[in-house]
Amino acid sequence: QLQLVESGGGLVQSGGSLRLSCASSGFTLSYYGIAWIRQAPGKEREGVSCISSSGGPPDYADSVKGRFTISRDNAKNTVYLQMNSLKPEDTAVYYCAADSSGLCVPNYGMDYWGKGTLVTVSS
Repeated sequence: QLQLVESGGGLVQSGGSLRLSCASSGFTLSYYGIAWIRQAPGKEREGVSCISSSGGPPDYADSVKGRFTISRDNAKNTVYLQMNSLKPEDTAVYYCAADSSGLCVPNYGMDYWGKGTLVTVSS
């Protein structure tokens, strides 16, 4: 089974930046669609961004467009989420998820999920 491990979360001030990483051992992530999904306390899960295996334009939630960037480094077998201009409302557990179709699946119904990394943005 594909195992995904997120890292890079932490505490940051409003306006600051973080870069999250999603990595896997034993599987080549370039074959998968990779999404970042977040869940804040008491809130529904929200799709943040997704990148397909095709190299097409990534998807972004309206709430993060212009601030977040998803990217792949296939040599490192890693997917990143660069988060700039962070706001307190970005506070959430961020999950990396993968889909074996290579696509960005509607409603982020992905096949595999990591355990998440916590991002906390202070005022």
